[in-house]
Amino acid sequence: MALSSGIFSTTFLCVDTAPFRSSLLSPSSLRLSPHRPANLRMVRAVTSATAASSDPTTTTKTREPRGIMKPRPVSPEMQDVVGVPEIPRTQALKRIWAYIKEHDLQDPQNKRDIICDEKLKKIFEGKERVGFLEIAKLIGPHFL
Repeated sequence: MALSSGIFSTTFLCVDTAPFRSSLLSPSSLRLSPHRPANLRMVRAVTSATAASSDPTTTTKTREPRGIMKPRPVSPEMQDVVGVPEIPRTQALKRIWAYIKEHDLQDPQNKRDIICDEKLKKIFEGKERVGFLEIAKLIGPHFL
């Protein structure tokens, strides 16, 4: 569960216990009375989800993309398909799929197989057919 900006508060009841006696465990002693006993205190914990985000005067920094979201240079073979010299891995997959659908390269009987044309053969190690789960693995060496 993610908390948005704002304040989240919780109230706890703490009871100071007396030494153990069997009479303390009777059902009548376990009920809360309408009057607060002397050994009962309320503790309130207040936490702020994000103190900086609730203040409009502070500026938030945008985080640099990392991992598969970071743009990386690609090989010339990959550039022919995706169209740019530097691209994040996620966007490269999207553009390869767009290229496959645009050129109707999915097998009509089994849509999970891709029939490679000359550009895709250069990326996919010269294979004639590639399964859709193999694509992410086969494009890895093309990121420099």
